[in-house]
Amino acid sequence: MSDKNKKTLTINPNFGKKISSNYTGDNKKKSFNIEKKKPFRPGGFKKNDFLGKNTKFEGKPSKKNFERKFVEQATKKAFIKKSNDKPQTKSKLKLKSPVDKRDFKLTVSRALNVEEIEIKQRSLASVKRARLKEKKSAPEIDDKKEFKKVIREVKIPDQISIQELSNRMAEKSSDIIKFLFNMKVIATINHNIDKDTAEYIVKEFGHKPILEEKPIIDLENKKDTIKGDLKKRPPVVTIMGHVDHGKTSLLDSLRNANVVSGEFGGITQHIGAYQVKTDNNELITFIDTPGHAAFTEMRARGSKITDVVVLVVAADDGIKPQTVEAINHAKAAKVPIIVAVNKCDLPNKNISKIKNEMMKYELVSEDLSGDTLFVEVSATKKTNLDKLKDSIVLQSELLDLKASFTGIAEGVVIESKIDKGKGPVSTILVSNGLLKKGDFFVCGNTWGKVRAMIGHDGKMIDQAKPSTPVEILGMNSSVNAGADFLVTENEEKAKEIYEFRSQNSGQKNKLFAKDKATLFEKGVNKKELNIIIKSDVQGSSEAIKNAINKIDHNEVKPNIILSDIGMINETDVNLAKASNAILIGFNVKPNREAKKIAEEQKIDIKYFNIIYETIDFVEKNLSGLLDPEIKEKVLGSAEVKKIFKVTNAGKIAGSKVTDGEIRSKSKARIIRDGTVVYEGEIASLFREKNSVKEVKNGFECGISIKDFIDFKEKDVIESYVSEKIERTI
Repeated sequence: MSDKNKKTLTINPNFGKKISSNYTGDNKKKSFNIEKKKPFRPGGFKKNDFLGKNTKFEGKPSKKNFERKFVEQATKKAFIKKSNDKPQTKSKLKLKSPVDKRDFKLTVSRALNVEEIEIKQRSLASVKRARLKEKKSAPEIDDKKEFKKVIREVKIPDQISIQELSNRMAEKSSDIIKFLFNMKVIATINHNIDKDTAEYIVKEFGHKPILEEKPIIDLENKKDTIKGDLKKRPPVVTIMGHVDHGKTSLLDSLRNANVVSGEFGGITQHIGAYQVKTDNNELITFIDTPGHAAFTEMRARGSKITDVVVLVVAADDGIKPQTVEAINHAKAAKVPIIVAVNKCDLPNKNISKIKNEMMKYELVSEDLSGDTLFVEVSATKKTNLDKLKDSIVLQSELLDLKASFTGIAEGVVIESKIDKGKGPVSTILVSNGLLKKGDFFVCGNTWGKVRAMIGHDGKMIDQAKPSTPVEILGMNSSVNAGADFLVTENEEKAKEIYEFRSQNSGQKNKLFAKDKATLFEKGVNKKELNIIIKSDVQGSSEAIKNAINKIDHNEVKPNIILSDIGMINETDVNLAKASNAILIGFNVKPNREAKKIAEEQKIDIKYFNIIYETIDFVEKNLSGLLDPEIKEKVLGSAEVKKIFKVTNAGKIAGSKVTDGEIRSKSKARIIRDGTVVYEGEIASLFREKNSVKEVKNGFECGISIKDFIDFKEKDVIESYVSEKIERTI
């Protein structure tokens, strides 16, 4: 075979892999010309290491490439041996082990047989690079397609937290908080908002609001029962009037009891309910309301649950602010008014004056051609009490008061408290139906079972008819006065309504939007007085809270962090310690643990049983937070005539007192050409080289000012003192 017909293969010296070739010559034998790239490797090889029996040299090698020829011959032998071991079929050349691409070089023969030889395998990195290149070269897909927002139907209860609202809308809670912030309302995800606010937010976010329906209690059958079983019920009469006009005394005389002696300070602190029998054995339910200004809410509540209002006016005192307030409450509730002029046995009474003043409020007596009943009574002498009862019965007959005595009971909470032995106790006024022992009920944000009932006389009863005040035991927790009371069919129904109200009436974290404008008032940094109030009954707690919140000042404000009923416990004491709050107990005392902690932590607990004393205490503490008023008092002035230099004393202003007196160690200001150039303190005062404490008008003296020596003639030195005046609210 000629050299021209042989193919040439060039390899690296480090190439130690076995390569199979399918190339054959005319004699069907493998034939190669092998060339080695220069340089090969430093050093040389021994001749016998590579020589074989059939070693054949092409050409005449020189001594310089002698070693190279041996390597080439050995490599050729390896190729031929490998090819004879395999069948003469067309196959791809493969390597037994991975080839380092840096040690392998593609030759002409491999380039000619590129389809048959697969030497190099693609790595994972190269595949990734190819995919990335392909992705970049592909036509760009518009990822910024217009997002189509999903419009959801959002159910909205009466109260809902921001977290729950965000979940129902599938929106970020931070976006809702930001939206409220732009409305100048600061809120967190735990705040509750009312349904109107929630509905507005849902609409602004592009969703459809749906108001949730409350669980419906089947009242249709109840209404039918009421229509079929209506009977005359006793009238509910609320006694209202100004403080100390004799409301409770009049009620005591009507029921032959002595309640006034048990009232602290001689004033009613909470609502009391009683029943009185007339001479005809007819019942009248009386509700006694406090007359103090702090009990506005209680008077308003009393007017809403009543049929007739008896307005008590002292004959010797006339119409007072709470009297007018009671008239307004009664008119707002559209309740008829009977005026009881009390203390008519006093010699300084003026009945005609009271009647004339009542005409201003559209209350005209019958003797003046009006329709308002006026009864002159005396609680102490028990004068005309029967006449007052008859007037109430007459007025109730005109109203035609009727109710069901057999249906499902409903009513309203007059008062609520926590008894140490009994737990939550509430005074209920039954308005309809028959309340029985063992009934399940829903009241406000709680529910329970009537386990016991106590009548107004303190006796246990098994049932209560309409217009009957009764204390019930069995509530799971205390309720606010004025809450609706409703008997349910069974326990499951009571729990269902309770759970719904609990979810939708979160008052704890309720967000009120009425104070939005005050949240971002600039330049207003009021000092706060933290207050904790524990009271015996809900009405008193409510009254104290409302009275304290009405205290308004530009610099200080009260902050009621807790207002609850029941005994003072260790939690209240720890809260007062943590919040630096004043702890007020109204008609309550601390338990043993709370008293011990208060003594250890040196926490002062203030006890009160009269409401206006409580309010005075809070106002006094608020006044202590006020910065005292600084008032300046000018003592006198002196004019600088000459300036002297004194050793170890600096410059002395030789002056003449022109007005008042100049005192040593008093404050002073230097006035030059009508402008104050310095304010400081008079360090020393000299009179004829003697140090003196004061210099009167018309005398000359030497004056030195602390840290000031730049005196000039005709300067005016004004001596004054500052007085701190304590401020009150």
